[in-house]
Amino acid sequence: MSIEKKFLKSKPVCKVKFTLSGEPYNSASSVILVGDFNNWQIGETPLKKSKTGVWSVTLDLETSKKHQFRYLIDGTKWENDPEADQFIPSGLGSENSVIEL
Repeated sequence: MSIEKKFLKSKPVCKVKFTLSGEPYNSASSVILVGDFNNWQIGETPLKKSKTGVWSVTLDLETSKKHQFRYLIDGTKWENDPEADQFIPSGLGSENSVIEL
C-alpha cells in the first residue's frame, strides 16, 4: 500500500494516488476506496488493476483538510492503509485511515 501526494500550485487541490499491491491483493476481484470525499458511497471510487497486478486510483482532494477513508476488498473485507497519516475511531468499532493535506 502507498499514498503519493502531489500538491498543485495553481489551486487548493492535491493529487493523491492510492496504490495497493502484493498479496492478498493479487487475487482480489475488486478494490474500492471509500471515504468522506465520496460520502462513504461504496462503488463510487473503484481502483483499477494494472497488468502487473497493482491496484490504484488518483483523486483530486481539497487541501488544508483531513480526509478519512478505508479500502473495501472484494465487497467484504475492510482495510486501513498503514501509510496513512493517522488513524481515528470510526464510531463503528474500528478505525479509519486519515490523510492530511
